[in-house]
Amino acid sequence: MPKNPRLYPNWLIAPPASHDATIGPRRSYLATKRAFDIVFTLMIAPFALAIVGVLALLIRLDGEKAFFRQPRLGKEGRVFHLWKLRTMVPDAERRLQEYLDANPVARLEWDRTQKLQNDPRVTTLGKYLRKYSADELPQLLNVFLGDMSLVGPRPMLPEQRPHYPGSAYFALRPGITGLWQISERNMSTFAQRAIYDTRYAGIMSIGTDLSILSRTIFVVLRGTGF
Repeated sequence: MPKNPRLYPNWLIAPPASHDATIGPRRSYLATKRAFDIVFTLMIAPFALAIVGVLALLIRLDGEKAFFRQPRLGKEGRVFHLWKLRTMVPDAERRLQEYLDANPVARLEWDRTQKLQNDPRVTTLGKYLRKYSADELPQLLNVFLGDMSLVGPRPMLPEQRPHYPGSAYFALRPGITGLWQISERNMSTFAQRAIYDTRYAGIMSIGTDLSILSRTIFVVLRGTGF
C-alpha cells in the first residue's frame, strides 16, 4: 500500500477487482488504451518534435550524440530499446563505478533506489532535463511503436530484474508515466515500485489513465525528477 494515501483519490487505493470478473472489460480497455496511445502521440508529435529538436541541438554542443538507446524489459519480459535524450557524460558507467567505490553512502543509496540524487554522470544541462522529465520525450516513439504505453510501470533495465519482487510489471506495457511517477517516485525504494505496479494492474481503466496523465503535468511542473 502506498505510504501516503492522502495523495490518491479513493479509486486509486481500492482493492483490485477479481480477474475473472474483468476479463471482457479488460480486453476492451486494452484495445481502447492502445488506440488512445496512438492518437494522442500523433496529436502532440509536432509540438514534441519541436521541443526535442531544440534540446537535441543544445545537447550536441559538447560534441557528443544527443540521443541514446538503452535496453529495457517490456511486456512479458521482452527486451526493447528505449529512446532518451542524453543527460550523461560519454563515460558514464566508468564514472558511476568509481564514484560508488569511493562513496559507501552513495553505494547504499544506489542499492536502495537504483538512482543517485548527486549523480556524477549527469551533465549540467542533463540535470534540468531530468528535473522536468524532458529527457523522456523521445519515448513517444516507443509508445507509437507499441513497446510502451503512455501510462504503465516505468521500464526497468534487464539487470534490475533481480531487485524487483513482483510480477505485475511483465503483464503490462511499460509507461512514460504511471502510478509510481505521481506518488513517492524518487523517495521510494526500487523494490517498492512493485507495489504501485500491482495496484495499477488491479485498477486499470481509461479513467485511471486520464487521471494519472493529468496529475503527471503537476508532478513535472514541480520538477521532482532527478
